[in-house]
Amino acid sequence: MLVVFDEMLLLWLALASNILNKGYKMSVSIKTESELECMRRSGQMAADVLEMIAPYVVPGVTTEELNERCHDYIVNTQKAVPAPLNYHGFPKSICTSVNHVVCHGIPGPKVLKDGDIINIDVTVLHDDFHGDTSKMFVVGSVGAQVKRLIRVTQEAMYTGINMVKPGVRLGDIGAAIQRYVEKNRFSVVREYCGHGIGRVFHEPEIQVLHYGRPGTGLELEAGMTLTIEPMVNAGKRHVKLLDDDWTVITKDRSLSAQWEHTLAVTDTGYEIFTLRPDESLDHIASF
Repeated sequence: MLVVFDEMLLLWLALASNILNKGYKMSVSIKTESELECMRRSGQMAADVLEMIAPYVVPGVTTEELNERCHDYIVNTQKAVPAPLNYHGFPKSICTSVNHVVCHGIPGPKVLKDGDIINIDVTVLHDDFHGDTSKMFVVGSVGAQVKRLIRVTQEAMYTGINMVKPGVRLGDIGAAIQRYVEKNRFSVVREYCGHGIGRVFHEPEIQVLHYGRPGTGLELEAGMTLTIEPMVNAGKRHVKLLDDDWTVITKDRSLSAQWEHTLAVTDTGYEIFTLRPDESLDHIASF
């Protein structure tokens, strides 16, 4: 996940958008068919990790136990690398963001209890290419409004995915996600965004803001690969970075949800590399 740290970087993004709108090109990685095939495999492996861990997300488990199971599965079963481990000093193999944690939660001794919600974010590195995905899990049972937050966030991601095709600009995607979230009376986190992905975990040339203005930003081309991963808060959009320099929480301690997929731009639309068995392309296309 790419971090937008400050107003100066936001200004740089705006300037970059203006440059792009005047016809200049940034050096964006366009994947070959053989590279896309590698990304299909790494994406499917990341999706498989989320399928594997699902039965263990229950009351009484610690987030460290979830991390250990995912680490063991990626390293010993998939013979791959958990990309977050030691990435810029991140100490674990997955991110576990519980309740009011927006993103980048560090697994540890926290015990999950009935009524919690948790996002598990997995990135697998295999044959030099990354697959990055995350999913919301409900621990035990939760109320209708919590379920609605989770559902709307997933649907917002699908709304953004459905915008993807050559000629569409990143601002079109961000604006569509923002509209969907705000019409459902939730708020979109603005400090963190999706990103380009491939051999590099976070390709800086592609920054997928989950808000924005139509007609602005980088124009998509076939062969580009990126993540779409909106973070949506039940309360206000503002967030706070904790002293560990990783964990991000909602400032008002409201619940937060996130979903993420890795995808490629194709000649006619998109291909999702991290699709899971519980998702159907027909359902996704309905948003």
